[in-house]
Amino acid sequence: MRQPGFLEQELRQALADDALRLVEVHEVGGGCIHHAVRLRTTRGEWFAKWNDECAPDLFLSEADGLRALRAAGSGLAIPEVLVARAPDAGRPAYIVMEYLPPRAGAGGDDSALGRGLAAIHAKPQTAFGFPITTYCGPTPQDNRASPSWAEFYAERRLRPLARRLEAETRLGPGERRLVERVCERLPSLVGRETRPALVHGDLWSGNVLATARGPALVDPAAAACAREMEFGITTLFGGFSERFFAAYDEALPLEPGWRERNPLYQLYHLLNHHLIFGGHYGASALKIARRYA
Repeated sequence: MRQPGFLEQELRQALADDALRLVEVHEVGGGCIHHAVRLRTTRGEWFAKWNDECAPDLFLSEADGLRALRAAGSGLAIPEVLVARAPDAGRPAYIVMEYLPPRAGAGGDDSALGRGLAAIHAKPQTAFGFPITTYCGPTPQDNRASPSWAEFYAERRLRPLARRLEAETRLGPGERRLVERVCERLPSLVGRETRPALVHGDLWSGNVLATARGPALVDPAAAACAREMEFGITTLFGGFSERFFAAYDEALPLEPGWRERNPLYQLYHLLNHHLIFGGHYGASALKIARRYA
């Protein structure tokens, strides 16, 4: 791992403290893309990530997503961003945010997580999209505004992934056309409630932390989408209890039939995992596409 000595000077500048010193660096496991560490300094503890090879704006995007989630006032612990930078003069792209100490004891508060997520989704949004490109893993998400959810999901999520997968020979022409048929049918598939809602966008269990301040959300792929989009990833890999869903539904009831529509939103994440990791994800995505085509 590249040593994060460059962060000492970056922290001095961000905190306007020339006397700041980096005391200890603890590598943090669990990530598969970036270097991640907990920093103990003479001005407190911080969490930092950096990458020499990621998209230049990736951590700027993450910072904006975290700020948007914090602004929703959900009661969840969303880390405050201290500084985020694009790569420059041999220094990698990086982000530094507050360190959230883990909760003592096992487990988290699933009910609080459900209520907090509902509060984020309840905050009104003006249009589908987001002011900047965001990233789901390393995959860029085009967030230019669209007038309808069906159009946004087709043009900003499914079609770009299908085209890229075909260009990289991960999907054949016939398989891409299968995804295309799903896109054509989206106006009749997405259900009645399609108001814009701010979603985390990559809410699998690894992006939820049990902290001393309660459930925390990290690593967003934020955008204003139909809120059912959020549950495509929460249901894909497990880790979210029925207490979570019950608390969410009590605070902000979901539309009837959302579970039947749920695989439609798993499709995006399966295609994205097929792009990133390959393996069985492509076959799983095509099974869903055949269901809705």
